[in-house]
Amino acid sequence: MEGSVRRREPVRVLAAMDGSATWQQLNALCTQHAVRRALDKGVIVRSRRGLYVLAELPRARRIAAELGGVVSHLSAAVEQGLEVLVPPTIVHVTVPPSSTARALDGTVLHYSGVPRADARRGTTRLLRTVIDCARSLPFPEGLAVADSALRAGYVRPEALLDAADTRRGPGRRAVLRVAGEANGDAANPFESALRATVLDAGITGFRPQQPVALRGPVGGNRTIHVDLGDPHRRIALEADGYEHHGGRAALRDDCRRYDELVRAGWVVLRFAWEHVLLDRAWVGDVVRDTCAARDAA
Repeated sequence: MEGSVRRREPVRVLAAMDGSATWQQLNALCTQHAVRRALDKGVIVRSRRGLYVLAELPRARRIAAELGGVVSHLSAAVEQGLEVLVPPTIVHVTVPPSSTARALDGTVLHYSGVPRADARRGTTRLLRTVIDCARSLPFPEGLAVADSALRAGYVRPEALLDAADTRRGPGRRAVLRVAGEANGDAANPFESALRATVLDAGITGFRPQQPVALRGPVGGNRTIHVDLGDPHRRIALEADGYEHHGGRAALRDDCRRYDELVRAGWVVLRFAWEHVLLDRAWVGDVVRDTCAARDAA
């Protein structure tokens, strides 16, 4: 019985242990010959003294294993397939509060307990990831992560609200705000950031992907969806990404769309990526003043 246990393949052992294992763990389940053979084949690698990982393990998870933690925050969001406003340039790793690990180049450490229920396959679980991002990131970025999780159906709105409500300590207010404003109808992180900018300016009433009925010639009636719309003031906010207007046909269709909205009595405000990320105060002023003008009309 003992001999059969030690004949396990190192690759299978590492895969069952989320991609990494100490020498003691490998030695308890595999022969030294099997470990050397796996190293020679390049299917496992020695990450540091006494630690072995799968060669195919993503870089972020390899770093986290080396530091004795788990991939977390924005790095975990990317690992889990969530759309983010600004991709991380460093690897975020959460380690136990008692850890003596030092951050490697290109990493940042977060010291926090991660219960077994909050981690899976070397990363924080998705709901924990969303909460961590809401707590630590600026509101537009945290909202973009939460919107993405709802949009993909990975997290239910009530589960997010419940998790936020149980959050204690620093960042609780930010977490509650993101959970309360998160909306899976937002089409992409750019739209989430525009909505966050409007909310930061103290403006309410705008809904993501607001339907607008357009009346045309006989048989030409149709409904379109604006990125953010206030149906009472009849104001549409459009997050105009350059990639969507790269061709002549796209430009033509968008011109027609905006003109039809104006003909239907809507005011259309268009904002570029740079406006929303780099000039948020101006965006807020423009929307606020336009709302005031419509309210006074």
